[in-house]
Amino acid sequence: MTDVLALVDYGAGNLHSVANALKAAGAEGVTVTSDPDVVRAADRIVLPGVGSFRACVEGLRAIPHLVESMAERVHVGGAPFLGICVGMQLLASRGVEHGVTAGLNWIEGEVRLIEVTDPAIKIPHMGWNDVATRPHSSVNGLIEPGEAYFLHSYHFVPDDGHDIAAMTDHGGGLVAAVARDNVVGVQFHPEKSQEFGLALLSRFLEWKP
Repeated sequence: MTDVLALVDYGAGNLHSVANALKAAGAEGVTVTSDPDVVRAADRIVLPGVGSFRACVEGLRAIPHLVESMAERVHVGGAPFLGICVGMQLLASRGVEHGVTAGLNWIEGEVRLIEVTDPAIKIPHMGWNDVATRPHSSVNGLIEPGEAYFLHSYHFVPDDGHDIAAMTDHGGGLVAAVARDNVVGVQFHPEKSQEFGLALLSRFLEWKP
């Protein structure tokens, strides 16, 4: 029986590219949806996101029962969850872009502007950069070291360093991935990261946390 993968549509993700990448990685049952009932029944959930933290939060919460259905399926039902770019940042307690906005608070921490002291380091952090993994009991083997494509001006700073699964460097260390139990988020774009990204998505499709 084909797993159903819910790719959450809340008006703030590059859904076409992510869906194509998931299919290229081996997913057969990709369902682009904003229906809470479909999310609640899904075997796996992917939450993409592009734009500002506040706009993404507002878009997600504007759909009745969607946040609650994700939380129920992930935290009660144990479905593997992947957040991509701002979809990863939404896991935080809050973001400070355009004022303080509450996030999902699935992994405590704050999303704040990247600060650099070297004028040669440009913001946004855009382009290919190394991903250096950390030992993490939840995702060992899911995220491998390599090179991925990033595009962001804000970054996730978890309260607990044990939630960090990978780092990158752009005028200083930045969190490239977070994880807790059956929840993982990546700051980079797997759908734009060629073989590295497709390999990660393929492993996510097989991941049994």
